[in-house]
Order: sequence, then structure tokens, then C-alpha cells
Amino acid sequence: MPTLAYQRPAVAGLLLLLLLSPGCKRKQPGSGPAPASADRQSKNIPQPRPGTFSVAMVYVGPVGDGGWSYAHDQGRRYLEQKAGVHTAFVESVTEGAEAEQVIRGLARKGFDLIIGTSFGYMDTMESVAREFPSRRFVHISGHKSNGRNFGSLFGAMESMKYLAGMVAGARAAADGQTRLGYIAPFPIPEVVRLGNAVMLGAHQTCPRCTMEIRWINTWFDPTREREAAESLLKNGVHVVITGADTPGPIHAARDAGKWAVGYDSENACRAAPKRCLTVPYWNWGPVYVDLVRRIRSGQWKGPREYLDVDSGIVGLKGLMEGDVTPPGIPPSVVPRVKQMLKQMQTGKLTRFDLFQGPLQDNQGQQLLPPGKRLTQQDLEGLSGCTTCMGWLAQGIVGQLPGR
Repeated sequence: MPTLAYQRPAVAGLLLLLLLSPGCKRKQPGSGPAPASADRQSKNIPQPRPGTFSVAMVYVGPVGDGGWSYAHDQGRRYLEQKAGVHTAFVESVTEGAEAEQVIRGLARKGFDLIIGTSFGYMDTMESVAREFPSRRFVHISGHKSNGRNFGSLFGAMESMKYLAGMVAGARAAADGQTRLGYIAPFPIPEVVRLGNAVMLGAHQTCPRCTMEIRWINTWFDPTREREAAESLLKNGVHVVITGADTPGPIHAARDAGKWAVGYDSENACRAAPKRCLTVPYWNWGPVYVDLVRRIRSGQWKGPREYLDVDSGIVGLKGLMEGDVTPPGIPPSVVPRVKQMLKQMQTGKLTRFDLFQGPLQDNQGQQLLPPGKRLTQQDLEGLSGCTTCMGWLAQGIVGQLPGR
């Protein structure tokens, strides 16, 4: 957690196949094919459609990554189909100067709404929003907003990660194993929070389990993601869980005869269905439809929004109502996970219930006494936090980089 978009399933499919190839090299920003109708004089910035509410998406990876950007692009397609709006996207936009150029270019072209889908776009979007007060900007995964034309949007993925941890722990325990591994992009509160949730969930089904982390310092790098997974698996990890953008770690687990948990897209398990236990995934389509509805009706005023599971923004592959449970999940854990999932979907169990005391870090320090819970500021490491998300949960091996 990023070219003008029309219906291009063949191209997206080809990208996905290339990215899933073991020898796939990292795609350099801007190296993808330019859309035929893009404005080549404006760095491939697409055009809005006159007379139609137009939405532009900015992705940090290619739409065929099989994960984060792919999931957002599925949401974009859903939005275009259900809301009768025009949509476009620019893919593989690096954080920093390139993102600023693209986001400002989209605003100048006249898009009504610009959605940036990477944490590192936050400050850029805040700045450009000030320059273009008549445009609307929504930043995914960040925490800034201005109460006017710039808002943020995210969801409680930590809840799905917690349940995925329960599944991973149950698989390890059933096989007489205790070692899990996690692929982590950057040591920021979002990533730390999700990794901690995995560990807390795993301890519910495998109290003796530990989890080793590989920090890869990138959101999207198929080669690096796979290599990190291979390293963990060769060192004795039995289940590898990814927090990055591609299904490469699932391939690595398949080739090692072990197990994996994917991320971002409910289609991630297609990479190796027999060795993929589950996927905590994003369901952006309905969220984007509601967002556009509120903007067009004047109900949206640049808010900061963090949606819980009962909003439908997140799901867990193979354990949702109507899903076929993957064969790798131990049958004994299924009713327990489904019961907790149902409580989350009805609002009876929230993200705060998962991070409550007694809670210790991996150095044995007490973070929360019994009965106390983390706040939203704690979960996101924001100003005013007291138990800020700068710690690793009990059971995680190692420490945060730079500490």
C-alpha cells in the first residue's frame, strides 16, 4: 500500500501472471505501458469525462499486483458500474515527487474526486487539497483531514488479521509446530498494529507459538516479498503470513510444502489454493459507492473515517457466510473463528476488544492491566496516545528497526 482505466481485463490478467512468476523482477515506477488515450504531454494523466462525476484513483503498485492495488481497482470497477460515474487510475506511482506531480495533474484536469491509496501520499494530498478547494481528495490509510475537501478513510483490518492469526496458530498447533513468520513492509504504526494482531490471535489457538518478522521496506516488490518468505520458511517457519502487496509468499509456501496466509485481495489464494489458509481482504467497492453518494449529496465534509468490521469494509476468505472453507484450516477452529467474525460483523466485538489487558510486549513489559483497552490514538500511534503502537506483542521475535 499504486494509466487511464477502461475495462482491460486481459492486460490486468497478464500483469498478474507476470507478477506471480518466480523470476518476476520489481516493476519500476512508470515502466508500464501507457494507456492509448492518455495525455502523453502530461505524464499520462487521464482526462475526466465532461458532464459526468469523475473519480481518479492513484495506486502505489500495478493493478495486476494480485493484492492491494488490485483490490482497490476492483473497487473502482464496482463504483463505475454501480454509481454511474466515470473512473480512471494512474498506477505504480511512487511516494514523493512523482505522487505530487500526478495528484496535482489530476486536480488540474478537473477530476471531482481523487483517491490516493498509499500511506506515503498523505502529506502530498493535504498540500494539493489546499491548492484546489473545489476538488475532493480522500487519502486511504492515513490520519489527516481538513474538514472541508480533504479526508482520510481506512478500516479495522486488525480484526481480520487477528482471526487470521487464530487460523495460522491452529494450523501450526495441529501439525505440532510453533513457528510463524510475518512479511512486514515498513515499521509504521499501521504495519506494527496488523502484525501484533496476528500474534495476539495466534496465541488464542497456539499459546506456544512465536512469530519472526522480515522487514522488507517496500509496499510492493514481488521478488523481495517472495525472498523474505523463502528465508523464513527455510529457517523453520511453518506458516508465513504476508502484510505486503503480492501473493509471492503464498507461492513460496507452496513450493516449500508449508502454509501461507495472504493479504489484501480475496483472490490471493488463487496463487496456490491448496497451501493458502485464508486471506484477510479489503472490500472497497461498496465503501466507494457510499463515499461518492455522500459527496454528491453534500453530506461529506472532509472527515477522518476509520470503519469497523460491521461496515463491510473487510472480510476473511473462506470464513464468510456462503464461503467454502479451505481444506487447510483445521476443522476444530472454524466454529470459533466464525463466531468471533459474526460478533464483529454485528458490532458486538470491535477492534478495541482485541487489544485489551492484560497485555504485554515481547520484552515482558506490561502494556495494559486487566480490563483496560487501547484507544484509537494508541492503535494509530497518533498525538495523545499513551500506549502508542511502537511495541511488538508477546511472542514476536526481535525488535522494531531503529530501537
